[in-house]
Amino acid sequence: MERLKQALSAAGIAYKENEPLSAHCTFRIGGPADVFILPENEAQLCAAIKLAKEVNIKYYLLGNGSNILFEDAGYRGAVINVSAMKSAIGILENICFPGKDPSLTYDAVIVGADKMLSSLCMTALENSLTGLEFAYGIPGTVGGAVYMNAGAYGGEMKDVLVSVRYLTAEGESVEVPAEQLDLSYRHSIFEENGGCILSAKFHLARGNAADIRSRMDDLMARRKDKQPLDKPSAGSTFQRPVGNYASFLIDQCGLKGASVGDAQVSVKHAGFVVNTGKATCRDVLELCDFVKQTVLEKTGYQLELEPVIVGDPAKPANMPEQEAVEK
Repeated sequence: MERLKQALSAAGIAYKENEPLSAHCTFRIGGPADVFILPENEAQLCAAIKLAKEVNIKYYLLGNGSNILFEDAGYRGAVINVSAMKSAIGILENICFPGKDPSLTYDAVIVGADKMLSSLCMTALENSLTGLEFAYGIPGTVGGAVYMNAGAYGGEMKDVLVSVRYLTAEGESVEVPAEQLDLSYRHSIFEENGGCILSAKFHLARGNAADIRSRMDDLMARRKDKQPLDKPSAGSTFQRPVGNYASFLIDQCGLKGASVGDAQVSVKHAGFVVNTGKATCRDVLELCDFVKQTVLEKTGYQLELEPVIVGDPAKPANMPEQEAVEK
């Protein structure tokens, strides 16, 4: 690790030591990272990845931390904070977009992976571009949204994504069309190929700003009405099972309010596990296991976690087992 820190210092790349990951995710859970790297731009991001590989230090690329559950023991390696960068959003007007409605005019929007998805949505609104309304209110960066093909209210990133430029595992910068990214429900090829998303290109149709604003406001109002946005969480905790909804099944099993420690199945939306105070990763995982087992026994549906679990599991602790309790 000392070699990496020396190399980062020599390259002028900022970093912190033993940085608590709970401060960098929406769940507010997680132990320290050995090294927390803060690249200022794309060149520093690529350099940080190269340096970590050269000294054989494992690394994790972090965006806004909105779909992540960090382990209580933290991360033994380097966490590279992509959202520390400050890239711009570019717009190319009146581009040709074969396969879409020929009666509409499309503009290309090119955005860095570090930009917040909400910022991209607002830029689209300001330029009267439609297609990203569904994404307004989804917490996270553009890179994270592409990585998991984020979606909501009937829309997904793949609906408007045209191409992605990324750094391959071999260190080469390439641009690949969306059709080659294996985009499906909460999945992309980046989960397997080790690539680092650098930027994404979207094609958005020109529309009416008032209509776009109205749709965005409507979807945000729905989120605030139905989701526990006042408490730390990783968003939807369970993937949607084929033919049903996780929240419906969990509610049907009477699990709203079930808890382990300070981890709780939200009383507002059963599809969310929230942090009501000082929940640990262990609390969350024990609660999720309890929920999954109960739903399986009562409904026959096998639920799967949606958040990515990152870090090094803590050694077995000499403490009494906690039990999930329905409230």
